[in-house]
Amino acid sequence: MKLTKTDKLILESYSKMVDGLGYYLGSTYEISLHSLEDINHSVIKIINGYHSGRGVGAPLTDLALNMLKRINRQGVNIPDSYLAYFATNNEGERIKSSSIPIFGEKNRLIGIICINFYLDSPLREILKTLTEDISSHQKKEFFAKNSEETLKEKVRITKELIDSNENISPTNKNKEIIRTLYEDGIFDFKDSVVGVSKELNISKNTVYLHLRSIEK
Repeated sequence: MKLTKTDKLILESYSKMVDGLGYYLGSTYEISLHSLEDINHSVIKIINGYHSGRGVGAPLTDLALNMLKRINRQGVNIPDSYLAYFATNNEGERIKSSSIPIFGEKNRLIGIICINFYLDSPLREILKTLTEDISSHQKKEFFAKNSEETLKEKVRITKELIDSNENISPTNKNKEIIRTLYEDGIFDFKDSVVGVSKELNISKNTVYLHLRSIEK
């Protein structure tokens, strides 16, 4: 299969995602990205490849090849185009696996992401991913039902933070609140200026004035 320039850009974007998944899931997972341009050397990115002994340039697995054949025969909407299954590798290690197809231009199947969780991994390795340095990395994240809810909560938290800072004069409080919201991307939401002005009890023109000053 010959990949187009757009197909290759799509796979490159998935390559960056594989890095993020590897960091998030930890050492008990092996994640490989396959390009179908050459199934004999399909692996173009692999995280924790020591589990299987594979590296960049390794071929497509037999199960992934089987999935590819079924999709090519029956179309992209077949029920089992996304595989999740239990298997054993060459060493007899138990694995929970998932093979996820990647589509490119004209809805062509151009690649596959394979995720393997090694079930026989030591418990300490699994727990390490869940607990290591949790205190130094822990953040608070607000899961809102809509953007208005996100805006209100973000303004509330930011206002509390700025109001408690004695180094900021009362006349500059609103400007610093708006600056912080701006840096956090809140003004990318639609109608955010109206929402912020309402929550801070100031006019839209005042918000715009501060935003123009910040952007300069």
